[in-house]
Amino acid sequence: MILRFRSQEGMHRVECTEVDKFDIVLGKLARMLSPEMDLSTLVLGVQPNQMELANDMCERTVGELGFKHGMLLNVAYSKRPSSKSVPDQVTGLPVRGESVKIKAANVSGPLDVKELPVDEQLEKLNGLIARTRSSLCKHGDKGMCEYCSPLPPWDRGYQKEHNIKHISFHAHLKQLNEQTNKRSSAGSYVPPLSQPDFRINKNCSGGHEPWPRGICSKCQPSAITLKQQEFRMVDHVEFQTSDLINEFIDSWRSTGTQRFGYIYGKYAAYDATPLGIIAKAEAIYEPPQHDEQDGLTMDMAMVEEEMRKIDVIALELGLARIGMIYTDLTDARNGDGSVFCKRHKDSFFMSSLEVIMAARHQMKKPNICKFSEQGIYSSKFVTCVVSGNTQGEIDISTYQVSTDAEALVEADMISASTHPSMTFINETNKDRYVPELFYMRTNEYGLVVKENAKPAFPVDYLLVSLTHGFPTADAPTKPTFASTTGFPWTNRQMLGQSQDYAQLKTYLYAAATSGDFDLLLKKLSNFHLLLYINSLQILGTKEWGLLCHAVTMNEQSALYQLIDSPEWQTLIMILQESA
Repeated sequence: MILRFRSQEGMHRVECTEVDKFDIVLGKLARMLSPEMDLSTLVLGVQPNQMELANDMCERTVGELGFKHGMLLNVAYSKRPSSKSVPDQVTGLPVRGESVKIKAANVSGPLDVKELPVDEQLEKLNGLIARTRSSLCKHGDKGMCEYCSPLPPWDRGYQKEHNIKHISFHAHLKQLNEQTNKRSSAGSYVPPLSQPDFRINKNCSGGHEPWPRGICSKCQPSAITLKQQEFRMVDHVEFQTSDLINEFIDSWRSTGTQRFGYIYGKYAAYDATPLGIIAKAEAIYEPPQHDEQDGLTMDMAMVEEEMRKIDVIALELGLARIGMIYTDLTDARNGDGSVFCKRHKDSFFMSSLEVIMAARHQMKKPNICKFSEQGIYSSKFVTCVVSGNTQGEIDISTYQVSTDAEALVEADMISASTHPSMTFINETNKDRYVPELFYMRTNEYGLVVKENAKPAFPVDYLLVSLTHGFPTADAPTKPTFASTTGFPWTNRQMLGQSQDYAQLKTYLYAAATSGDFDLLLKKLSNFHLLLYINSLQILGTKEWGLLCHAVTMNEQSALYQLIDSPEWQTLIMILQESA
């Protein structure tokens, strides 16, 4: 997580975790502040008029202090007395030519934050698009000209030729960095990205009372002009097996009610788009929910508590929560399995309520980025909708919402409307200030015009569409889990499916006692089975680590060590005695 500190010297950012003692954070912060600072006088707080002595916080952790990711803390301190006296007023006497310290420009470069491995990998690549010789080239085989030289990854002509609606995030980043930090001005560095923030500043230093009792041009947000985002944080979503989607949809097939799940997987480089990123969906976890024919309800406090536990287990399996998926299906009653097409260009693709939900999920999973002024930028969290297409077939659509959508939701400027394709703009009140909002559209004459967005505007201006698919037979990597079905998924009691020792024995016991280690490893390679085994708390920390290693690395040596352990033998004995 990132904590932000505002001092008289400017803004500072410190990377830490919730379990770090605050003295570690102070140590990092002290290195960023003036060397003349008297650390014993350092005070900080969320509000400038409610400061607390930093030394009193040292023994508590960041989490215990209630500090959250991205929180802004005000810092104040006194400087140690200088060894040289400074005259209080101009005397008119000759002065000595002593050196004066001048604050240097920021030459430190990008922030020192830990990014995802895929981001670190793509940042090292130039992303140039290679071209072969064309009929316009007049040179030899070893020459190069404007018709065959490599193109930058953000080239507009290449996008248009290959029908690319959104360029990749890293292509967009390199384009901005090329414009912002030119090689000729290598003496300073300016972060090319900044997370939008449309909230009114209630800690304005303009000398007036905070909103709503006072406002000035410094603290009020400027007018906002919306346009469709030109880049996307993730380019493609790949479901590792078709069984994963079929098993998820089977809930609707059995009950006729909608279903929601979180997607676990990993991110990797995507070769089909210059500097692209692919989200590989390995598993789906369905939290506790009450399903209905036209929607569903969840106790989000209970769901978030449960998902934190699942996130920890998934991390041990090399996975992260990368998105969400839900159904919006209605049987067409033709007897052929066809469904109604609800989402199309003349209705909506994602409703305003769904866009707000997606924005809130994305804000909870920020993308760590060292090229952003805040250390974070947007999110790689994806949203997948299972609904009917224009042919009446069940299909998947994948989306993200724009950085503007995240900022609008964070500032509480928009709400869902009764018309799903339109987003309603909230009124200004004592808690929020809503500036003028506009959006750009192409009129009937093909001209780009600016329209007033109030009282509502099309939700499509907040959407970013992704592509999706399944791996080919010759894919270089294999799915993490060899099995998706066979063992009941979690929280499916309403389908008559429960996870218990009887189901575990039916699924696993024969393979565990057969001596066929390949079969046993295949059976164990099941996400929901692993979650259930972990919940039994029979295996110790070492044995659980061996099981995770055997499954994720497909190594039988770890499996041999596991089955020789007393804890595994205890599990098999319990299954043997189960009814």
